Amino acid sequence: RTNVGYFSAHFDLLCLDCVESHQVLQILALHPERVLVATGQVGKEPYICVWDSYTVQTVSVLKDVHTHGIACLAFDLDGQRLVSVGLDSKNTVCVWDWRKGKLLSMAPGHTDRIFDISWDLYQPNKLVSCGVKHIKFWSLCGNSLTPKRGVFGKTGDLQTILCLACARDEVTYSGALNGDIYVWKGINLVRTIQGAHAAGIFSMNACEEGFATGGRDGCVRLWDLNFKPITVIDLRETDQGYKGLSVRSVCWRGDHILVGTQDSEIFEIVVHERNKPFLIMQGHCEGELWALAVHPTKPLAMTGSDDRSVRIWSLIDHALIARCNMEEPIRCAAVSTDGIHLALGMKDGSFTVLRVRDMTEVVHIKDRKEAIHELKYSPDGNFLAVGSNDSSVDIYGVVQRYKKVGECVGSLSFITHMDWSSDSKYIQTNDGNGKRLFYRMPNGKEVTNKEELKGIQWASWTCVSGVEVNGIWPKYSDINDINSVDANFIGQVMVTADDYGIVKLFRYPCLRKGAKFKKYLGHSAHVTNVRWSHDHQWVVSIGGADHSVFQWKFVPDRKLKDSLHIAPQESLVDSNSDESDSDQSDVPELDSEIEQETQITYRRQVYKEDLPQLKERERAPGNSIRLHFVHGYRGYDCRSNLFYTQTGEIVYHVAAVGVVYNRQQNTQRFYLGHDDDILCLAIHPLKDYVATGQVGRDSSIHIWDTETIKPLSVLKGYHQYGVCAVDFSADGKRLASVGIDDNHTIVLWDWKKGEKLSAVRGSKDKIFVVKINPYMPEKLITVGIKHLKFWRRAGGGLIGRKGCIGAMGRADTMMCAVYGWTEEMAFSGTSTGDVCIWRDVFLIKTVKAHDGPVFSMHALEKGFVTGGKDGVVALWDDTFERCLKTYAIKRAALAPGSKGLLLEDNPSIRAISLGHGHILVGTKNGEILEVDKSGPVTLLVQGHMEGEVWGLATHPHLPICATVSDDKTLRIWDLSPSHCMLAVRKLKKGGRCCCFSPDGKALAVGLNDGSFLIVNADTLEDLVSFQHRKDVISEIRFSPGAGKYLAVASCDNFVDIYNVMSSKRVGICKGASSYITHLDWDVRGKLLQVNTGAKEQLFFEAPRGKKQTIPTLEVEKIGWASWTSVLGSCCEGIWPIIGEVTDVTASCLTSDSKVLATGDDFGFVKLFRYPAKGKFGKFKRYVAHSTHVTNVRWTYDDSLLVTVGGADTSLMLWTYEMEGHRDSRQCDSEESDLDSEEDGGYDSDVTRENEINYTIKALSTNIRPMFGIKPHLQQKEPTLDERQGVVRPPVSRALPQPEKLQTNNVGKKKRPIEDLILELVFGYRGKDCRNNVHYLNDGADVIYHTASIGILYNVATGSQSFYQEHNDDILCLTVNQHPKFTNIVATGQVGDSADMSATAPSIHVWDAMNKQTLSVLRCYHSKGVCSVSFSATGKLLLSVGLDPEHTITIWKWQEGAKIASRAGHNQRIFVAEFRPDSDTQFVSVGVKHVRFWTLAGRALLSKKGLLSSIEDARMQTMLSVAFGANNLTFTGTISGDVCVWKDHVLIRIVAKAHNGPVFTMYTTLRDGLIVTGGKERPSKEGGAVKLWDQELKRCRAFRLETGQITDCVRSVCRGKGKILVGTRNAEIIEVGEKNAACNILINGHMDGPIWGLATHPSRDFFLSAAEDGTVRLWDIAEKKMLNKVSLGHAARTVCYSPEGDMVAIGMKNGEFIILLVTSLKIWGKKRDRRSAIQDIRFSPDSRYLAVGSSENAVDFYDLTLGPTLNRVSYCKDIPSFVIQMDFSADSCYLQVSTGSYKRQVYEVPSGKQLVDQAVIDKITWATWTSVLGDEVIGIWSRHAEKADVNCACVSHSGINLVTGDDFGMVKLFDFPCPEKFAKHKRFLGHSAHLTNIRFTSGDRYVVSAGGDDCRYVSAVLI
Repeated sequence: RTNVGYFSAHFDLLCLDCVESHQVLQILALHPERVLVATGQVGKEPYICVWDSYTVQTVSVLKDVHTHGIACLAFDLDGQRLVSVGLDSKNTVCVWDWRKGKLLSMAPGHTDRIFDISWDLYQPNKLVSCGVKHIKFWSLCGNSLTPKRGVFGKTGDLQTILCLACARDEVTYSGALNGDIYVWKGINLVRTIQGAHAAGIFSMNACEEGFATGGRDGCVRLWDLNFKPITVIDLRETDQGYKGLSVRSVCWRGDHILVGTQDSEIFEIVVHERNKPFLIMQGHCEGELWALAVHPTKPLAMTGSDDRSVRIWSLIDHALIARCNMEEPIRCAAVSTDGIHLALGMKDGSFTVLRVRDMTEVVHIKDRKEAIHELKYSPDGNFLAVGSNDSSVDIYGVVQRYKKVGECVGSLSFITHMDWSSDSKYIQTNDGNGKRLFYRMPNGKEVTNKEELKGIQWASWTCVSGVEVNGIWPKYSDINDINSVDANFIGQVMVTADDYGIVKLFRYPCLRKGAKFKKYLGHSAHVTNVRWSHDHQWVVSIGGADHSVFQWKFVPDRKLKDSLHIAPQESLVDSNSDESDSDQSDVPELDSEIEQETQITYRRQVYKEDLPQLKERERAPGNSIRLHFVHGYRGYDCRSNLFYTQTGEIVYHVAAVGVVYNRQQNTQRFYLGHDDDILCLAIHPLKDYVATGQVGRDSSIHIWDTETIKPLSVLKGYHQYGVCAVDFSADGKRLASVGIDDNHTIVLWDWKKGEKLSAVRGSKDKIFVVKINPYMPEKLITVGIKHLKFWRRAGGGLIGRKGCIGAMGRADTMMCAVYGWTEEMAFSGTSTGDVCIWRDVFLIKTVKAHDGPVFSMHALEKGFVTGGKDGVVALWDDTFERCLKTYAIKRAALAPGSKGLLLEDNPSIRAISLGHGHILVGTKNGEILEVDKSGPVTLLVQGHMEGEVWGLATHPHLPICATVSDDKTLRIWDLSPSHCMLAVRKLKKGGRCCCFSPDGKALAVGLNDGSFLIVNADTLEDLVSFQHRKDVISEIRFSPGAGKYLAVASCDNFVDIYNVMSSKRVGICKGASSYITHLDWDVRGKLLQVNTGAKEQLFFEAPRGKKQTIPTLEVEKIGWASWTSVLGSCCEGIWPIIGEVTDVTASCLTSDSKVLATGDDFGFVKLFRYPAKGKFGKFKRYVAHSTHVTNVRWTYDDSLLVTVGGADTSLMLWTYEMEGHRDSRQCDSEESDLDSEEDGGYDSDVTRENEINYTIKALSTNIRPMFGIKPHLQQKEPTLDERQGVVRPPVSRALPQPEKLQTNNVGKKKRPIEDLILELVFGYRGKDCRNNVHYLNDGADVIYHTASIGILYNVATGSQSFYQEHNDDILCLTVNQHPKFTNIVATGQVGDSADMSATAPSIHVWDAMNKQTLSVLRCYHSKGVCSVSFSATGKLLLSVGLDPEHTITIWKWQEGAKIASRAGHNQRIFVAEFRPDSDTQFVSVGVKHVRFWTLAGRALLSKKGLLSSIEDARMQTMLSVAFGANNLTFTGTISGDVCVWKDHVLIRIVAKAHNGPVFTMYTTLRDGLIVTGGKERPSKEGGAVKLWDQELKRCRAFRLETGQITDCVRSVCRGKGKILVGTRNAEIIEVGEKNAACNILINGHMDGPIWGLATHPSRDFFLSAAEDGTVRLWDIAEKKMLNKVSLGHAARTVCYSPEGDMVAIGMKNGEFIILLVTSLKIWGKKRDRRSAIQDIRFSPDSRYLAVGSSENAVDFYDLTLGPTLNRVSYCKDIPSFVIQMDFSADSCYLQVSTGSYKRQVYEVPSGKQLVDQAVIDKITWATWTSVLGDEVIGIWSRHAEKADVNCACVSHSGINLVTGDDFGMVKLFDFPCPEKFAKHKRFLGHSAHLTNIRFTSGDRYVVSAGGDDCRYVSAVLI
């Protein structure tokens, strides 16, 4: 619906743009300027396209949010934003900034379908949606959409709303299912316009003049702006009308109305000729559309459908010429050869023949039961063949009035297609089994003779099986999904239609399966039929379910050359519109190298992200290592990954390391931010930043600075498995990247912000390169296997066009690409050695450049440079006309200063870069060379080639090492500062191990074929070789000392022992059950230790190889010559938790046996203390290798650790740094991930805050342990009269019923209370929140919070104003310090799951002065937000959640945009704060946690605080944080110390800054002074608040004169000369800095529920009693606490005597006390019960005191007997504990409400229960506080399953009732309210439970007490 609007329609269906999805377009919205259209589709991953209706080009694509489909769309008034509703189960509503393709907000829409959504065009940021039985009014603020449901009330029935339109003054008009129009004002239904239509109103459209509605009754009605009717147009009555016409869409502009109907018609009505609607467009309606025939001589097409109509269309005018309705659904059609007759096959097995001229019937024949699916006239016009689903074809004679003349029986299944031969003597048929049969005509005899069939010429070809059409089927498919074929013999092409909505064009005939084709999209589901027009100019196709007829223009090949203006179809999906999916037979063989590369897999069994975070014991070793030098360069599967930086250094990558190499000094610096293989690298145009992409489950791209080696931004969240190509735009602002997921997703980023701008699926095959157009950053190009595409950005998507090869050549695999000197020119290098030159998307020429693939190209100022597999670097001029110079990379050209040797001449070149007078070349063999312009070549960096490196040995007394690899080379490396390869030797096979002899002269090498050699260590020439084994030699070792024996271990489970001198095998060690992994000799050269793949640790004796069994304890005592074993009790601790998936592959012990280095399958190098006993030892770990670290070895003097990586082919050198000798640089290790087991200290308050569980109101449960049936569910007892059957007359002559309640203001006229307004709040949330009291306006105002209210308190007047938008407890508050945002406050609240609905946790940003909400941020912090902080500029907001991961999120709060989010810590984080001078740096502190964070783009990077430099410092629980200049950070700990950090290293500790925990710290921005607050006993020196200098060296203490034993400060803030302090005891105190004077501003109860509440009988005072053991007296008028009494025990209830001179207090321990008000002296006390006193009451005559307790009893005391307080009686038979009690006015009765939801009445003072209902009904009560009883049944709400109404109070006037419940609501009712679910007003503010509520005398105020929060006072307006 609502999918009609005015814009120029396109009829030329050459290519159907913008219907490019395979799915049905569901919905359409028009932009206010009426040029742009938004359309949404159905499908698994549906997207929305915004497109231009003139150029039909896509402007933006919005995707990746909705599933299933898009139900509705609407633009807002200025067209900047678009709202969409999904078809998913939650009917998700999304708001988009559609130009950027950015999602602004999303929320669950409704549980049922939503039919329409609209922006309120008169109020910004408001929307309305409607659907099944609901209408919702939405407001958009920040990132949150908040709905309010429309209230139908009594005005109308709750029913389905189908459409809506918004008007001024918050009025909304909506159309309902029953034909009424509902008018809404705000969220309330105010009136209905009955019967506006006779049935459902499907569409409503607003324009300048008014509103148009259209309904199922076929009427269009026009209304004026006030919805008064103007006119009705009944379309069923017009000349185009018909019965059952139903309007689905209307659009009114001026005097034209556009109408869309259910039967696929679009009418235009001009108002003054309203009964002559003009038909713009029509099509078939309900049911499938299958029948299609074309006229043999005229441009006409006939279609017939299940809607029983046959229609004739003109292909010239694109119009319907005739329409005729038949009796039955039509399934096929044919036109006779003379064009006179039209035959129609029906679904019931009959067929009808009509005259085409006037559609009159010629004949109707029914010979079959099943549907007729195909019929055709013979070419000579004499016969009609009719094929049915009865598996037979009947032949009818046309001239004999269609008499049946033959029958073809032979098929076993239904007939699907038929064709006649040209001479009309044969037909061929296809059936449902895919069989092709031939029959002789007209008798229908089957022909099987092959010879006879050979010569047949077919008149038409519409069959889907047969040799001629083999090619239409995919190679390996036997499926039946092609519905129709039609061949054009003249043009030698044919078209096919299939079930996937695709029309394809093939050559005819096409004999080989999987032929090439072009494909065209447009139909949504299956295309049922397709035919050429008689002159082959057009193709007509029809869609089954989409009822549409498409007409396509055929452009023959010869015309294509002239018509290059016909751009190829753009595609969003990889539609391969010009290529088929099939493998192309004529593509050259893939080059071997490229083939190898495409087979490399980057998937990992376990990704690093999946590693569990473990707990470890044992201390990590004190020593550490630092990466020093890396040999290797990744060239074998990467390209263009080598560049000069600004300063002339060289940047490249290997393994997981980004390397910046200084070629003058031969030193390297490393970027170690990645944790797995880096696959690509690009350099910023200014040559200072680099982007690198890595492998990973959610792989990331890091942008980092080559000078500082610091990350600037990390981009992740969109690429799976890895990133294989990146490129910067010419302005350096954008970055493009390509993933290695199955779709090779392409993403365009704004990298500084870390935002994804656009994304699209790239290609099924591998993409090698992405390049952004240097002139137009919106355009890019990608090349890969059989792939070259030009992309342009459209909103959140990219639209791609394939390169047009034309007749120039074939689609080739492209290896590289660059842009040329204008924005149109692009150049690509192919796998065959050509360079293709492109203009726009067209290939203009190719140039032969290399033998073999062109792997790299580089554009210069005036020309290009290319490199290929042939090892040649070629320089070209700027048009690729001629090659200016070539350089061959040969050994002969190697310059003397080289750092190694070339392995072979002309190595394959993978990367080229120019600069600084040189050409930089990277080769496949892992070499980096610098070619001078004059020819000499210098080798700079070298590593192994492709293949795993396992063998590593260090020399016994020189700084050299040997490596051997699967690349079949043995290499010797110099480890001294020259860092070069000294020698290399090629081997016949790859090798896995090597070892130097003890004298260093010989080198043994084990090979993969089971042989091994011993070579001269200097010359690498053979000394001797052996082969006794078939399998890989896995380890080889000389015995120590003289090196007499050589142990050789192999993968076939043996160790052979050779005598080196005699060159003979002397022993074999047998007994291993798996391959051997490690070998070690003991010092004497007698014992061998062996590890096997089955994790066995075995011992053998040399030389014979006898197996020994040695007990564990002995093993440790043996002196081993080396230790490389990974098994045994000494190294149990080196195995990680998931030892199944991963192996520790290597280890090596330092010569002093202190530190064991290990390498594992995750690429970690770890250092452990040796011996590492016990599981999961502590370690330091280092990431640099990517996958496996295959071997680790210390050099002879332990100065270096050498490690080799398996697949990353790199050799890394690490310097070993002793503890304490470390230079002050931070080390780049991650200390072992995990926290120590040591606890971080203990404090009761901290523990409590850490463990507190915040209740969410919506999930609130009852605070009292009630049982029984709730009052509103109880069966009512019949009254006495009802029982006796007495019917009372309506007017009773008896006495009037007594008042229910004694009223005390009888003289006044009673007026009901209309409303409550919040006036005063006593209390402040200090017990579990911190840093939540702040000064505003230079100390004139104080802001703080309690319950769900933000409070602004004016210090001078004491008045309060409130922010009441939160719907649940506020947990944190912060103030924006930036002058641009004065008085801006952020508060975070609790909430339940993070589903973005209204109960999700949220942060509100608001203006403290006018209480306006500026932004609401719904967040994914489930449970709640516990800390918020603004950044230095005030634009960013940081929040921390209470969810299990304690997520940290950064927001741009003004836009409501989430910038970054990351799990913070596995335990509670208390505070996170931005540095006061930064927008990117912040610190978080929590349980054993302090982390220093950096925001890089959209990523959060963090470093753990390092304790290492201070002796015995341990990680404590950190509670607070403050900042100093020069990157100093101060954190307050649980022990009272303050830690001082520089960067992230601990530099000193301020011991015992406080005696107890330091809960809060405040940094003053103007002078840098720091205030700390802690838990401390006041003493002469110390105080709980201290003011420090900037360095935290000197301090001054302040005492808080609160009279508490210990002061516990939870919040501090410093203003001008004053310090503001919030305490755990809920006081807010102002301390003067000069005189240290304290002024208490706010008081409150500190703990536990406040249960007791009593108002003074005559003055506006009230008392409160709480679990904190105090009773406090408050004065409402003065707004302060007058007095407080500490009782020493928790108090539960309190009551004034009728005169106000005494107070009774009931305690939790069963005692009660009576005080005299004037002196606060105790008048009497008594304890007769052992459990809590629940309520206490004086009788109205002051004689009795009633005390109700949890022991199911009420005790009566006679006060006239004096203060002895002897019990005179008590009430028996109370079914449960007492909740409330009320005396009758005459003091004779007492009503008691109990915990079993029963109310009972007792006589006073006897305590007898009164059961006579009639007597009870006549009692007048002095007060009413009961929540039970028939009079108040209406206060129980429908939603009280889990939660209760806790308290109630009737006003003194007796006509109003207020209640408090477990949801924290105060409700105002009329009294009495005997009807269930009575009407009421609600007032929010308390957090969950309310415990008590009272009217003050004179009903001026209502006082309510909160269970867990505080006290409230509300003013009452009467």
